[in-house]
Amino acid sequence: MRLFVGIDVPYEMRRNLELLLQHLQPLAGIQWSSLRNLHITTKFIGDWPDDDLDLLKDALHEVPVSGDLRISIQGLGWFPNPHQPRVFYAGLQAFDGLKNLARETDILCAQLDIPPELKPFHPHLTLARIKRPEDLFPLKKAIAELPSAEFGTFTATHFHLYESKLLPGGSAYTKLASYPLTK
Repeated sequence: MRLFVGIDVPYEMRRNLELLLQHLQPLAGIQWSSLRNLHITTKFIGDWPDDDLDLLKDALHEVPVSGDLRISIQGLGWFPNPHQPRVFYAGLQAFDGLKNLARETDILCAQLDIPPELKPFHPHLTLARIKRPEDLFPLKKAIAELPSAEFGTFTATHFHLYESKLLPGGSAYTKLASYPLTK
């Protein structure tokens, strides 16, 4: 099974982003994300043996947490850069709490022989993937003309272990376990 750890995005925030995407999607033929799958990944685990699922679930209870996380969705950007983008994303502001959760989850997972993250943690919401060269000028122009790139603030009270199944129409995520951010 293919697994990751992450945080849900509430309906109100997904709705704000849905209104944005309704405006932007006609401007570029790129692979737009399904908003029902919107989440904040804090640790990608990858392939994990079915027989060891309970071991992982139990271990995630040991992730040190420091309380609910206040998260703001604001700003839009491109990975790796706006000149040769592969991902279009919405940025996240969560002070140090989200980075701490990602770091602590990474440390715990390393004890289970899950490879540690090599890149710095850059919290974001993937809105689209760019698989092939595309004229993005109309999309970039529309983004520059937006009156605001703030999409709301919410408080995360839990993080979750998800299974990701790759399907022809995109990925389907199933929540396997939930963990409170306060103990």
